[in-house]
Amino acid sequence: MTKSLSELAADLAAIAHEAGQLILKHYAAGTEARIKDDASPVTAADEEAEALILKRLAHVAAGIPIVAEEEVAAGRMPSVGEKFFLVDPLDGTKEFIKRNGEFTVNIALIDKGRAICGVVLAPAKERMWIGDGANGAFELPAPENQPLNLQSAKPIHARKGPPEGLIAIGSRSHRDAKTDEYLAAFKVADMVAAGSSLKFCLVATGEADIYPRTGRTMEWDTAAGQAVLEAAGGTVKKLDGTPFLYGKASEGFANPFFVARGQE
Repeated sequence: MTKSLSELAADLAAIAHEAGQLILKHYAAGTEARIKDDASPVTAADEEAEALILKRLAHVAAGIPIVAEEEVAAGRMPSVGEKFFLVDPLDGTKEFIKRNGEFTVNIALIDKGRAICGVVLAPAKERMWIGDGANGAFELPAPENQPLNLQSAKPIHARKGPPEGLIAIGSRSHRDAKTDEYLAAFKVADMVAAGSSLKFCLVATGEADIYPRTGRTMEWDTAAGQAVLEAAGGTVKKLDGTPFLYGKASEGFANPFFVARGQE
């Protein structure tokens, strides 16, 4: 195991990898989507992966509440204190249905409003990112049908935007005019699209520099990606520059607009 990777981060990585293998079985076989009350799609892959993650988290971190997307959609929202988990078992269900590989498994631990530890797995791309607070951020390969090798985890660092212009990254399924208006204030050399929480991770690795989001997101969509990016030296803030925090139970765990950036 990478010396600076905490036991919790290792546990979350193993859980995400197991969930990812389950999701890939559905991906290979094909699955039908249903539409939830909030008009977003859900598949058996979402539901089975979440059940697995909940079971595993209850074993490795007993007593810590878990706010998970499909549980909340079913009306099961736990009371949370300063410390709780946020889980999105399959972020980018639209990308999963489109079969473009840009979907992720997301698990994050929140403490006092901040995402202090998180894992993002892109199972179809065989890439995993870990944000472990002060211990740093890491990427490792996550090959299908093979054990996860934490020894292969390598540190990653967000970059400072190059003088020739930033690489901006935005949603593949939710791009809007407000995003373009926000980016007009920056020198942007290129604009790329990606699905799910991949966008945070590509900023964390220096493959992109800025990711503004002016559309609706939920806390489970962003927490693991924020943990990765901040551990890599980047930032996630509200558009007015104030901290982007978690635990907004009174708002149904909905997020405000935000901007994720590499080193500033």
